[in-house]
Amino acid sequence: MAGYVDKVGQDIARWEARGLVSSTLAQQLRDDVSANHGKGIGFGQVLAVMAALLMSAAILILIAANWEAIPRLGRVGALFAVIAGGYLGGAVLKLRDHGALAEALWLVSAAAFGGGIALIGQMYHLTGDETQAILVWCIGTALAAALLRSPVLAAASVALSAAWVAWPVFQFSLDVNPWYPLLLAVLWAVAVWTRSLPARHLILLSLIAHFTFLYFDTDLLVIPAAMALVSAAVFVAAVRGGEIADRLTGLGEGLAADALIGFLVGMFTLQAVFADSAMFAPLAAVTFAAIAGALVIGGKVGRKVRWLAYLGFAVEISFVYIATVGTMLGTAGFFVLAAIGLGVLAFVIIRIERRLGAPSAQGAA
Repeated sequence: MAGYVDKVGQDIARWEARGLVSSTLAQQLRDDVSANHGKGIGFGQVLAVMAALLMSAAILILIAANWEAIPRLGRVGALFAVIAGGYLGGAVLKLRDHGALAEALWLVSAAAFGGGIALIGQMYHLTGDETQAILVWCIGTALAAALLRSPVLAAASVALSAAWVAWPVFQFSLDVNPWYPLLLAVLWAVAVWTRSLPARHLILLSLIAHFTFLYFDTDLLVIPAAMALVSAAVFVAAVRGGEIADRLTGLGEGLAADALIGFLVGMFTLQAVFADSAMFAPLAAVTFAAIAGALVIGGKVGRKVRWLAYLGFAVEISFVYIATVGTMLGTAGFFVLAAIGLGVLAFVIIRIERRLGAPSAQGAA
């Protein structure tokens, strides 16, 4: 974050020197950046976080080694002491403008809460499975994130929600939970309240993964088709109505990047289904055209969109190769066509990059 603050400070100084902003406005901009982004994390703070984590590990090992000798009430009290101490200590550090240390302690407390769920369930022989424990862990972490307005805890709660819905997959089951989008809607509100951009990105990516799993569970082709169409519409809205979309989501160029991921996943899923049918060629053509369109209309949004488009093109080439090897194109014919296609794409990309870089170069001059 310090690098960002330094870069903005240099830009403000250049604007002030060129007379684009007044001295008063320049100082107001510096104060706003300093207030919202702080001073970053110093080496001493990193060492303090490591010391806190090591001390927590030592305490947990000590308790685990003497677990059977500790009375049940003492065990529960120790768990609550660790959780409450971490949250209260983090709140004190937050009030003293040590945000990084506070977030670290809150993460330790959230982890202790998850461990406490498992240990209490074991002590009192509570019924339930792993998914229920993860859901309780997720809800508790989300409540803590909302109360403390912690963006890190908000992102952690979304990650736990993904673990909750993905746990059956690890058990070789595709029993997709239909209530997951509702949980993500609640977590989106928490992410907006805590101003957590990583949490919002994780929510959108989790939605993409959820609907992909839902297709494999139901075999309804309308799911990947709808995901591709909706993602394409969101991408266009993010690019063309950038300011409005940013006000609604606060994701900036990240919204277009996430939408492009959703589109590509939907189209790749459809192509995998129709790999041996006549529908494959039109789907591949639509995907190539969409990638080119993303570069043309979304290239100015930022590097994320461009690199995702390049990656999507590479994956699409692989799809086409796998689908056409052994058919009328043959391996050699495919590589000839791929070489021509890559050459044309390289020419287009170079022209696009030069066009996108020209305004930046002129502004820096």
